[in-house]
Amino acid sequence: MKTEKGVTLISVTIYVIVMLIVVSIITVLTVYFYRNVDVNSANEDFNQQYTRFNSYFTEEINRKGNKIAGYEDINDEEGNLKQRYIIFSSGNQYTFVKQNQAIYMNDTKIAENITGFEYNIQQTNGKTTITVVISKGDNLTRTTNYTLVD
Repeated sequence: MKTEKGVTLISVTIYVIVMLIVVSIITVLTVYFYRNVDVNSANEDFNQQYTRFNSYFTEEINRKGNKIAGYEDINDEEGNLKQRYIIFSSGNQYTFVKQNQAIYMNDTKIAENITGFEYNIQQTNGKTTITVVISKGDNLTRTTNYTLVD
């Protein structure tokens, strides 16, 4: 009796099916991984922009005797926000330009890819508190309270 050595058509088909299943699983895992990397990259960029703004603004807030000299929202003809700014007695102006999606200190861009910038100024017990809300899109938002140093 002769021994048959070799691969049959059925075994090749089984190998191909198993390989397709393995490659499909690896593809699904890879896509999931890269989507999470993109989300982390967006969060990381927003955190970087927020930290840069926060460092400049905190330095401004901590200057002794610094007060708010003025603030205003500038709207277009339809009433949509165009610019929003705060001016301090030190002469520094922090401006959010909606069209550029950026925050400027005087003429220097200190944060970019920012879709929202809101502030609320309150006087309590003789202290001025500024609440700043910075956002990027609908899901990334940071709210910080700053108290001016007397």
